[in-house]
Amino acid sequence: MENIKILVPLDFSDLGAKALHSAEKFAKLFNGIVTPFHSYLPLNEVDGGPYMYGMGTTSMEDYDEIEDALHDRLAELANTELDPSLVNAPLISIGNPAQSIVEEGKDFDMIVMTTHGRTGFSRFFLGSVSEKVLRMSNIPVLIVNEERELANLDRIMVTTDFSDHSKEAFPLAKEIARAANAKLEVVNILAFDPQHEDEPDESKRQVREQRISVLAKELLHDIDDLVETKVIVSSDTPHEAILNYNLNNPHDLIVMSTVGRTGIDYLMMGSTTANVVRHVKSPVLSVNPKAEQS
Repeated sequence: MENIKILVPLDFSDLGAKALHSAEKFAKLFNGIVTPFHSYLPLNEVDGGPYMYGMGTTSMEDYDEIEDALHDRLAELANTELDPSLVNAPLISIGNPAQSIVEEGKDFDMIVMTTHGRTGFSRFFLGSVSEKVLRMSNIPVLIVNEERELANLDRIMVTTDFSDHSKEAFPLAKEIARAANAKLEVVNILAFDPQHEDEPDESKRQVREQRISVLAKELLHDIDDLVETKVIVSSDTPHEAILNYNLNNPHDLIVMSTVGRTGIDYLMMGSTTANVVRHVKSPVLSVNPKAEQS
């Protein structure tokens, strides 16, 4: 990821600083550049529009003037929060925010965005937009919010259900761990139904521990000194198990694939990733293998 190009969608809410600061962490780690981005809808499609940002109504009589004003606001915000040497020229787009972010993101290496903003026009930057971007983006998406700005990179979690799709998150997690010299914990959830068994057979745990150890040696052998493995036995749903473990053992970053295989014995990544993004306290970096293949 050397010379990484990072797209940061902004809605001019206070949370924008969290996304910019988190993007800056990766830009410094991988000698990258940060591009602020804003997508808006025509005034006849949304109440308030850009005027709600205090830009006035008398001089905004065409889209060129609107975009010039938005461009200036983005540049001012980014250069205030970041080292200007890390900031690229802002980009403006007209259209549905989620679709615009995904389309613009095709020319970048990573998207960094928040899960929600303020009311009014920025309702389009609520969780639904970030979840749509998670599903559709063909590049990694880092989700942060007020409680989980990316500040340090000392301890990283990468999740797996042993499917090929879940393994797609490993190269990125490895690259970040190596660049930051961070501990990388490989986590698998061994779920069981308490209505049918008090605890899963010990042999099941042993098999999982062997599998995750082999997987780590196969995919992460060149950073072996940074890698730890963990099988979590839980009667909770996969995302609840991850959430509870993360609350008691905070991670600076969680890396997940958005697609996995189903079944109670496996970590169901599609729904799990969205739920982890909603509730976990750590920043979440998602990789969408289906989008990459398409």
